[in-house]
Amino acid sequence: MLPAGSSLPDWLTWLETLSPKEIDLGLERVQVLLDRLSLPLPEHVLLIAGTNGKGSSVAMADALLRAADYRVGAYTSPHIIDYNERIRVQGRFADDAEIVAAFERIEAVREDVPLTYFEYGTLAAMVLFAEASLDVWILEVGLGGRLDATNAIDPTGVLVTNVSLDHCDWLGKDIETIAAEKAGVMRGGRPAVFGAEEVPQAVIDHAEKIGARLLLRDRDYSLDSVPQPGLRGEYQVGNAAAVIALLKAAGLGAATNDDLVAAVLPTVRVTGRGQSIRQEGVEWLLDVAHNPAAAAALAGMLAVDAHPGATHAIIGMLDDKDIEGSVQALNEHVDQWIAVTADSHRAVPAEELARRIANACGRPCRIADSLPDAMESVRRDASINDRILISGSFYLVGPALEQLYSRPKS
Repeated sequence: MLPAGSSLPDWLTWLETLSPKEIDLGLERVQVLLDRLSLPLPEHVLLIAGTNGKGSSVAMADALLRAADYRVGAYTSPHIIDYNERIRVQGRFADDAEIVAAFERIEAVREDVPLTYFEYGTLAAMVLFAEASLDVWILEVGLGGRLDATNAIDPTGVLVTNVSLDHCDWLGKDIETIAAEKAGVMRGGRPAVFGAEEVPQAVIDHAEKIGARLLLRDRDYSLDSVPQPGLRGEYQVGNAAAVIALLKAAGLGAATNDDLVAAVLPTVRVTGRGQSIRQEGVEWLLDVAHNPAAAAALAGMLAVDAHPGATHAIIGMLDDKDIEGSVQALNEHVDQWIAVTADSHRAVPAEELARRIANACGRPCRIADSLPDAMESVRRDASINDRILISGSFYLVGPALEQLYSRPKS
């Protein structure tokens, strides 16, 4: 254990050394610690799984529930800028001291259990939620579902937003295999909402096998009368409809009153998801899309949002992502590509990324030595009506936002 008085950054650095694997799927370690911690659980635990749209769905559920006077904790990952973003209690980010205290409580009972960074953070969120005596915990699944640390607690209701190809090295090489992993968050006799129009057979089969109460779009709920959330992209209406269906099915219908929904959803924002910042007449658009399905959704947003100038795309991606599929989905909406190395040891080097983008898109891709260099160069060259897109990874969008927040907005 670290010395008393260690800072949150010290703890986070140390946590990375506890497990030999960055990702080590399995529930046993977390279940052991939950038994030792003996945390009181709330009446409602909502689990949000899926390939894309999880963070947005958590934000909408959190906002609706708090507006209906429920006491709510929301856990998401990864963070964009500060680790504190991962743990919210009643809409407020946990502060450093609270997170450190939770880490210390976990470490006091951990003994020889080799928790991963994600598992430790998940347990810390649960500790803080338990201490706050909340009505509802909303937990975003980190990877997959069946073996994710968040799935160590039985949820009272679940949402699987959609299933597409991502994290294939851990979850499987095809949609049905990945869907089976994500369906593992379902529980017999409990509501399970699936958010997308196309439903993998593995989801239907697993729900039938365990007796989960599966709710499907256009069969059990619809998008009718659901207002556009404050999040950009028409697809967010589908996410909102699925969230509303989950809350109703889980016995939280007070948060789905029509007037409340109409007042709350348009106010919901999520950092790094279709986020627009205007500086010196140029629009910066930041979106963490990091797989082909998310990139296709971003492309739809760009197509609808007519723009008079050129679109310059600064992109950085990790080595386990489908780079070619992602950039091809965006290519017709991009006038210039600029490759950078994202801020992660798993990032694809800018030179290799540029080569793969050029081959996939059939045109040149510039290489920047660093993200600040790329942003300054493009900003200097862009005309007043141009748009600068930054996308491809949380590990690119976060540092880009830090750069932009250090500059005055116009």
